[in-house]
Amino acid sequence: MKILCIGRNYAEHIAELNNETPDEPVIFTKPETALLQRGMPFFYPDFSTDIHHEIELVLRVSKNGKNIDPKFAHTYFDAIGLGIDFTARDLQSKAKTKGLPWDLAKGFDGSAPLSPTFKPVAEFADLANINFHLEVNGEVKQRGNSGMMLHNFAAQIAYISRFITLKMGDLIFTGTPSGVGPVQIGDQLTGYLEDEKVLELAVK
Repeated sequence: MKILCIGRNYAEHIAELNNETPDEPVIFTKPETALLQRGMPFFYPDFSTDIHHEIELVLRVSKNGKNIDPKFAHTYFDAIGLGIDFTARDLQSKAKTKGLPWDLAKGFDGSAPLSPTFKPVAEFADLANINFHLEVNGEVKQRGNSGMMLHNFAAQIAYISRFITLKMGDLIFTGTPSGVGPVQIGDQLTGYLEDEKVLELAVK
């Protein structure tokens, strides 16, 4: 099982981090050990002092595919959930300054909390109009809509599959909207897909 992630896919998020807008999707991966499921808490690691939340829609890949045509991409995922791309911003900034990869800033253990609930694609009236948001201690910190993506679901699947074969069970984190920020020990994170609470996470 692979965790494939799309970076810089919302214009306002690109602006808030002062990044350049890419011509093509930015792809990075997380190892399977990054997954955090079944309501387990997130334990703040000792190697960072600046862990940021990044809420994202997550696609569940339902069949194997390579070089997928965008017009058929919708047949390669069957459900959508929520995930958090926890990022050690201090480690990432240090690596970016030196022009080095930032795998450790994104792929550390527990850095990919996943909602236990995935909604079947058929339950969404319009895949280009899916609302989601993240609350931290009851306050909305991030709010997004799939229509705000620079690269939609089909474009992501087509692009990734040019380079990496998709397999059943893979997960695609589709990018985060603006509002990313630090978490602290004691925080309670709650993720909503449309108006349904699908993800709850304690930071310890």
